[in-house]
Order: sequence, then C-alpha cells, then structure tokens
Amino acid sequence: SRREEVAMEELIKNVKHGEEFSLRNLVQVEPGRVNSLTLSQTPGCKITVFAIAAGEGMSSHAAAGDAMVTCLEGKAQIVIDDIVHEVSPGQTIVIPANAPHSVKALEPYKMLLVVVKPQE
Repeated sequence: SRREEVAMEELIKNVKHGEEFSLRNLVQVEPGRVNSLTLSQTPGCKITVFAIAAGEGMSSHAAAGDAMVTCLEGKAQIVIDDIVHEVSPGQTIVIPANAPHSVKALEPYKMLLVVVKPQE
C-alpha cells in the first residue's frame, strides 16, 4: 500500500531508493571540517556517512550501542580503549558499546558509521 511505501522511505533518507549510488560521493571533504549526512535514525539504529579533513576528527567519546565503522576513502586512526587502529579503504572495525573511542583522519577520510543499540 502507499502508506507502507511512505513508512519505508522514512527509514532510509537522503538517498534515492531503487537506484545505485556511491556512499563516498554523498559527502565531501572540506578543509578543517567534519561533514556528515544521516541516512537513517531509528531508536535501534543510526546510519551516517562522514567526510573528515586530514587532521580533523572526533575526540574521545562513547556510544550506547555497538558502532561499526567502514572506511570508504583515505586513512584514519581509530583509538578504542587506548588501543590504536589504522583503517584503510574497505576495512571495517566494530567499536563495542560504551567503549571510549576517538577518530582522527590521517588524510582526507570518508567512512560509513552504523550504530546498533539494544532495544529498550
């Protein structure tokens, strides 16, 4: 039904449905900035694409859910519980819920972030 179609469109937004696209083309790296585009945000799941200028990033923080980061372009240093990881295109790392972590772009960097939270 049309009502179900509208509900489905609202789950994943900011992209055309039923057409191929490149995640890394959705956001652009700009000097000195962290840019992002939210693709979905529900109580249990958030999907965001980020473009981070070299030297920029996100200082240490924690999330209520498991965070899966997939590198789309460039290189970044991701520190999880004081352990340093370097991610390159095509690589993915899961940050456990509530683990302190930070992200720093070593070069212009794009990533897909999927955060999955426990159901209330």
